[in-house]
Amino acid sequence: MILLGTLVNAAAIIVGALLGRLLSRIPDSIRRTVMQGIGLAVTLLGIKMSLGTNNFLLMIVSIVVGAIVGEWIGIEKGLNHLGKWLERKVGGGKEGGIATGFVTATLVYCIGAMGVLGALDSGLRNNHDILYTKALLDGFSAIIFTSTLGIGVMFSAVPVFVYQGLIALLSTQIYNVVSQSTLDAMLVELTATGGLMIIGIGVNILEIKKINVANMLPALIIAAAGVPIVAWLSKLFS
Repeated sequence: MILLGTLVNAAAIIVGALLGRLLSRIPDSIRRTVMQGIGLAVTLLGIKMSLGTNNFLLMIVSIVVGAIVGEWIGIEKGLNHLGKWLERKVGGGKEGGIATGFVTATLVYCIGAMGVLGALDSGLRNNHDILYTKALLDGFSAIIFTSTLGIGVMFSAVPVFVYQGLIALLSTQIYNVVSQSTLDAMLVELTATGGLMIIGIGVNILEIKKINVANMLPALIIAAAGVPIVAWLSKLFS
């Protein structure tokens, strides 16, 4: 079953969020310190991922062009509207509680190497080990996120399922489009660009400065698509 790993991942987020809801009475001082720790860990993960790029210029171009496209489309605004709609339907402890948890968790769970690589592995080899590992990590982090950001974290399971599920389904046809070597190179740049965006998520969690990370999401597509284009241009001018 190609979508099994994705289903387990989404279920782990829901279960973790429900457990986190039960722990919502954690003192504010502990929540604040825990979130600071998560922010530092997320930032370090992003730095590690972004340093893996083989084409720093492509990463910069991807972020810049992706940010322009994302701002034009209004991705972050759309996610916030969706979160606030959920807030009105479900109800939250405070204004913005569900929206904040939903947007933050969606970005953390969707941007990263494990989600992409795991979904590809599910589709290409019907192997779900990577997504099982991601499910474990996401489940535990959902407990912490929900206890600090609210029940909106639970609803991030929906975009995670759609995002990873689409990748898994589409990957079954990927070798009809690109070779294994090109796919590997695309994953390297996609991961590095995603890492730069994860640094932005860490900055947001640490409340250093508000960065519209969601509006940079098109950069992932641009980074992946840019690999074969750069390779073609290199051959053309060599």
